[in-house]
Amino acid sequence: MIQYVIVRNIVRYKLKNKKDNISVEEFDNELKDLKIELSHWGSAVFFILLGAVSASFGLKGFLLPNSFVDGGITGISLIVAELTKIPLAILIIVINAPFIILAFYTVGKRFAVKSLSAIILLAILVHYVPFATVTDDKLLIAVFGGFFLGLGIGLAIRGGSVMDGTEVLAVYISRRTSLTIGDIILIFNVLIFSVVAYVFSIVIALYAILTYLVASKTLDFVVSGIEEYTGVTIISEKNEEIRLTIIEKLGRGCTIYSGQKGFSKRGEPLKDINIIYTLVTRLELSKLETEIDKIDKDAFVIMHTVKDAKGGMIKKRPLAE
Repeated sequence: MIQYVIVRNIVRYKLKNKKDNISVEEFDNELKDLKIELSHWGSAVFFILLGAVSASFGLKGFLLPNSFVDGGITGISLIVAELTKIPLAILIIVINAPFIILAFYTVGKRFAVKSLSAIILLAILVHYVPFATVTDDKLLIAVFGGFFLGLGIGLAIRGGSVMDGTEVLAVYISRRTSLTIGDIILIFNVLIFSVVAYVFSIVIALYAILTYLVASKTLDFVVSGIEEYTGVTIISEKNEEIRLTIIEKLGRGCTIYSGQKGFSKRGEPLKDINIIYTLVTRLELSKLETEIDKIDKDAFVIMHTVKDAKGGMIKKRPLAE
């Protein structure tokens, strides 16, 4: 009840700053928008907090006590901390600071503020929370240190921020060169691992590469989702039968596009046709292909990977066999 009163007062304050006369419809719309914003803000805070805890555990529970390093800005911070004995918490903030400033101008103010908050929170946890060293097995350190670090960075990205400025730098450079973001991150990390091999040893550099690979794969799972979807476009004369099969046998929704067959000679009219588009999980793809072949073996089917989906029928449980 108290939260509701606070939200209503915020809405009234915002609207009074715009105009004196407030209609009921305007008030309800503003109230709805504010509730959505607060809900998203709450989710962002949760993901950033959870991400900072996970990343700090990966650093202090695995990597830092055993002098292991990672890629990216975090890897640079670990290298400098090992060589200079400057506290890692300070280095995380100082080395990331230029990239946060860069993010302010290239991505946006809100993103920069969130990222700065996430980095400061990570530094505080690393400095003050006494995580116990989990193991001294080098393989476990590389694998699980990378896992918890990647999990933390991925959760932070889910919350609309970053804990490592590498991607901000990559986005900035990619806009001004022909290099892709992936190319820049790869080159950046190759340089870091080369320094590790020169300053420490090749063995430590190899473990650092393993840590980075595990962290990167974990980050991909967290950001993109473990359950990838497949977008399927179907062009067939029997599109209505296929549409009904998708709905009735797979329990999935679909969208119908009005299109035209383009394979016509000059002067010949193009034939109208309905194009079906649907999303299925990887586990359902084989069943969909089977059902399509039953109806029309000559159907033109295009498939592509979709990292995540929201709304519609895609999150609902499919029909039982």
